[in-house]
Amino acid sequence: QVQLVESGGGLVQAGGSLRLSCAASGRTFSNFAMGWFRQAPGKEREFVATITWSGSTTYYSDSVKGRFTISRDRSKNTVYLQMNSLKPEDTAVYYCAGAQSTVALRSTPSYWGQGTQVTVSS
Repeated sequence: QVQLVESGGGLVQAGGSLRLSCAASGRTFSNFAMGWFRQAPGKEREFVATITWSGSTTYYSDSVKGRFTISRDRSKNTVYLQMNSLKPEDTAVYYCAGAQSTVALRSTPSYWGQGTQVTVSS
């Protein structure tokens, strides 16, 4: 059974930082593109960031570019999202996702985590 488990969410003040982790189990995700999405209350789920299987290439949404950094440790089957300079509008449930490619991940991820709440207070 494939499982993606996020952790690291919480409450932080504006301007602060958080690091989210996503641990994959049930199969080897080392050859998968991985990424993060988020969903704020009353809004649709949106793409945040993705990383290729090798870790050599990353893509970000314009809203987080320059503030968030995605990375992965293939030996640990874990992907990270370092979030700096957080803003109240970053408040959302953050979801980890996996797919065969970064293109596939941005459109129809094959796997989803259960989500972790990030709340940024002003």
